[in-house]
Amino acid sequence: MQHDPIHIHRLPDLKYPICIAGFEGWGNALDVSKAMITYLIRKLDAEPFASINGDLFYRFDESRPWVEIEGGVLKSIDPPGGNFYTVNLAHSEHGLLLLRATEPHVRWYTFVEGVLRLCKELQVETIITLGSMYDNVLHSDTVISGFASTPELLHTLEERDIVPVNYQGPGAIHSLFHSEGQKLGFQCISLWCHCPYYLQGTTHFGLLSALGETLSFLCGFELDRTELDVSWKELNRQIQSLIEKNPELQKMIEDLRKAKVRGSWETIKGSPRKDGKVIHIEDFLRPKS
Repeated sequence: MQHDPIHIHRLPDLKYPICIAGFEGWGNALDVSKAMITYLIRKLDAEPFASINGDLFYRFDESRPWVEIEGGVLKSIDPPGGNFYTVNLAHSEHGLLLLRATEPHVRWYTFVEGVLRLCKELQVETIITLGSMYDNVLHSDTVISGFASTPELLHTLEERDIVPVNYQGPGAIHSLFHSEGQKLGFQCISLWCHCPYYLQGTTHFGLLSALGETLSFLCGFELDRTELDVSWKELNRQIQSLIEKNPELQKMIEDLRKAKVRGSWETIKGSPRKDGKVIHIEDFLRPKS
C-alpha cells in the first residue's frame, strides 16, 4: 500500500531473531553505524526482504534521490529510505533482522511504530541500535558506551567494558526506539562508538572491529573481522605518519593524552568539550594543489 511505512516483499522464517539497526545521519560519525550493518550484511550473506517507504519519512530536498541516466535515458531512481535484511546463522540459536536506513526527517513515531510492528510479527525480543559520535578521544582508543532497558542487560554491557551513558541534549532516533520498544516489552540496547573528532573524513575500522566483536558476543554468532583489522592497521599507519610530520596534530593529541591520564574526559559523563581547533585528517590526505 502507498501509505504503509514498510513495504514487505516476503516474510522470512527466522529463529529467535535479534534486530540490529544502524542509521546514516546525525548519529553516524565516521560512518560506523551504517558501515557496521553493511559489513554484517556482506559477511553473513543476509538477504533483503522489506524496504522503508521513503516518501513518508524523508525530505527529498535534503536527501535527494540517486538517479542513473545513461545515453539520455533514465535507468533508475533510488529514493532515500532503508532496507531490512535477514539471516539465519548456522551455529547460533538466533537469526538476525538487520535494518540499514537513513535516520528519518519526519514522522519519527510512525517510523518507529512501523519497525516495531514488524519486529513483533517476526517475534523479535531484543533490539540493538548502533550509533557513533565525535568525541575528545584518541584514534588509538576503543571507547564504546551504551544504555539498556534492564539492569541485567546493563550489567552484561559493563562486563564487556561498555561505558554506561550519562547524557542530556539532542537525541537521535535510537532513543525513541528505546522508549517505545520498552513499552511493547522489547529488550533494548543502544551502543555508541566514540570517534576522535580529528579523524573526520574516513572510516574508523578499529572501532568497527570492536563493535563487531561486541555484537558477536551479544547475539551469539561468529564474525570474521580480519578485513576490518587489516584495514585499521593500514589506516593507523597513515595516521601515525601524518602525526609525526605535523606539530599541530602532535600537540592536540598530546593534550588529549594528558586529559586521559588525569581522568578528565567529560564526554563519557556528559557533553564533549567545544574548545580547541578541530583538525580534519582528510585535509592532510588530500593532495596539495
